[in-house]
Amino acid sequence: MKTFIASALMLLAPAFALAQTSPQPAAKPAAKETAKAHAKTNPTRATRIAKAEPPSSRSLLRSATTQVAAGIMAAEAALSPAELTIAERVQVGRIACELGAYVTLKADPASPGHFDVEGKGFKYRMAPVATTTGAVRLEDQTGGAVWLQIANKSMLMDQKRGQRLADECMSPEQTLVAEAMKKNPPPSLLEPLPVAKK
Repeated sequence: MKTFIASALMLLAPAFALAQTSPQPAAKPAAKETAKAHAKTNPTRATRIAKAEPPSSRSLLRSATTQVAAGIMAAEAALSPAELTIAERVQVGRIACELGAYVTLKADPASPGHFDVEGKGFKYRMAPVATTTGAVRLEDQTGGAVWLQIANKSMLMDQKRGQRLADECMSPEQTLVAEAMKKNPPPSLLEPLPVAKK
C-alpha cells in the first residue's frame, strides 16, 4: 500500500508542476488603470503592486517537489496495525554483542514504530517488517540494513555489502532465554521423531 501511494505521488508530481506553471491570464485594463491611479496618490503602494509578480516556475516546481516528498515520507511513516504490533516486541536499549561491540536501539516517540539503531560506525532509522517466521525484523530500506531479533539473540546485517555488522547481540531478556536453552536444549530438527509404541 505504501509503495502504491508513493508511486502515485511520484507520477502526479510533474502534473502538479505543470499545472502551477501555466501562464497567468493577462491583467485587465481596468486593473492597470487602478494601479496607475494609486501610483499618483501613494507611490510606495504602487511600488509594492508593481513588484508583486507571479512566482517563477522554478519556485513552483520546488514547492511541488517538497509536497510530493512530504507525501512520500508520510506514506512511509504510516505503519499497519501488524507492523505496530511487531514494534511493541522490539527490545530497546544498549545491547551487548560479540567481540565487545554494542548496538543501541531507541524508539522514536514522535513516530511510533520507528527506531534509531546505532553502533560503532553505523546509524540507521528502521521500521518493522512482517515475517512468516515470527522473528522481529526491522529494516532501513535506504541504508540497506536489517535487524533480526529472535528469542535468544539478535543480529544486524548490511544487505548492500552482504555482511554482518553485529552478531550474537543479547539483551538481558535474551540472555535469560539463552541460558535456559543451554540447560534444556530444544529438540533438533534433524533428529527423527520418537515413534510411539503400540
